[in-house]
Amino acid sequence: MPPLATSVLRTQISSGETAPLYALVGGDEIEKSAVAAELADMVDEGLRAFNVERMYGGEMKVHELIDAANTLPMMVPRRVVIVHEAEKLFVPKRESKAADEELQRLEEFLQSPAETTTIVFVCGALDMRRRIVKKLVNVAQVVNCGLIENEADAERWVKVRAAREGITLDPATPRALVARAGLDVVRLRAGLERVSLFAMGQPAITPDDVREAVPAGPEAHTDFGIANAIQRNDVREALREVGRSLDSGMVPFFILGQLRIAALRLPSKRIKPAVEAVFRTDIALKSSGGDARILIERLVVEMCEEQRGPLRR
Repeated sequence: MPPLATSVLRTQISSGETAPLYALVGGDEIEKSAVAAELADMVDEGLRAFNVERMYGGEMKVHELIDAANTLPMMVPRRVVIVHEAEKLFVPKRESKAADEELQRLEEFLQSPAETTTIVFVCGALDMRRRIVKKLVNVAQVVNCGLIENEADAERWVKVRAAREGITLDPATPRALVARAGLDVVRLRAGLERVSLFAMGQPAITPDDVREAVPAGPEAHTDFGIANAIQRNDVREALREVGRSLDSGMVPFFILGQLRIAALRLPSKRIKPAVEAVFRTDIALKSSGGDARILIERLVVEMCEEQRGPLRR
């Protein structure tokens, strides 16, 4: 079964239509725990004591998992069972006939899980050579919890995490934070924590707070809207993205860095004139050769003008 994006998982959670089996993978333990908590939060807080169960793979037997899964939910559509350190459940402490029988029973359960329970396996490193692990990844929804695919997904992550932590953000703040931290979940989480401390006591965190408190990551905003629009030669969309970025508080030199990377990713015949245009704009910005917004906008138009050649200045 192909991996499931966290954005799709959150759509399932919000609709209440979750799958019976999930395997949360990835090296970020904090993020895996946070995603597992989001699944548990599907159950109303007052009913979680009856309908959310947490287990540990190294301390449980397969029959305990099956019993928990087959327990009927109380006043909710589905129970949630979270198995932490699930990788230990798939590797017996010692090889024996009894251990083989346990794994066989687990494999049969994975093939036909309970219909009224969502099982969440929070996994460390999995041994993909094992038959039971292959069965898990074939039948469960596998979620790479450390992977954020695009800017929109990153902004959703910021909003969800802020809501969970009781942090109030201005509407433009998620975009500003993503612009600074990029698509790396560790930097996003650290940036949100940092700006939360910086703005403690304020009614809401603003884009200005983000610019003051969060350092720009080296990969931030390299594959986002402006670069993609230029790649498509879409002048209108590229200018729209420039306006959004500038209005959210991104500094012109940061946008210029994105445009430099975008220039290097253009088709070969467009690279040289695009790089030269970026270089001229860089000099103009550093020498106060005009309004920064106008200079950036003119550069974007020039980079998209493949058919008519570069604009003259």
